[in-house]
Amino acid sequence: MEQSKNTALLVMDVQQAIVGMLGSAGETYLATLSNAIKKARANNIPVIYVVIGFRSGYPEVNPSSKTFTMLKNNPDRKFDTEDAMKVHAAVAPAKGDITVIKKRVSAFTGSDLEVLLRSMGIKHIVLTGIATSGVVLSTLREASDKDYTITVLSDCCADADEEVHRVLTTKIFPRQSDVIASGEWTIQ
Repeated sequence: MEQSKNTALLVMDVQQAIVGMLGSAGETYLATLSNAIKKARANNIPVIYVVIGFRSGYPEVNPSSKTFTMLKNNPDRKFDTEDAMKVHAAVAPAKGDITVIKKRVSAFTGSDLEVLLRSMGIKHIVLTGIATSGVVLSTLREASDKDYTITVLSDCCADADEEVHRVLTTKIFPRQSDVIASGEWTIQ
């Protein structure tokens, strides 16, 4: 069982363009994630949204970064406008929820997430997001190094590669976190 007093739910990189990468699986994913968000709110667990976003022209993108240079040069996936940084409407933030803008793969890098978590007394984070092999993996690793207690809601994470998702959630993540389905997430 989770203690709600020092726990926060992180909803990471669930922006329209990113959800679109899931194709037809996106609807099921959003419905499952929506239920987890409702559960958190019903139990007074803060919901913190993390989005990838850049200034116009991407001045934060280093030319040596393959990932972000590719993103910068992709006209179909722009993340340097306010609209592009919006969370998908199906799971949009509610009044009182916090949105953090990050500049790298991990939710911690290039954001004020750690300052917020410390200020709120959060010691336990529950991770959700797209992609399992991107933001979830990078955030989990960094959070573990920062001594957070971590839970991953496996069915509230998604990846374009189902096998990568499976390997991460069944073999890699359990080394540093509790990995459970959202239906198993119980809160005291």
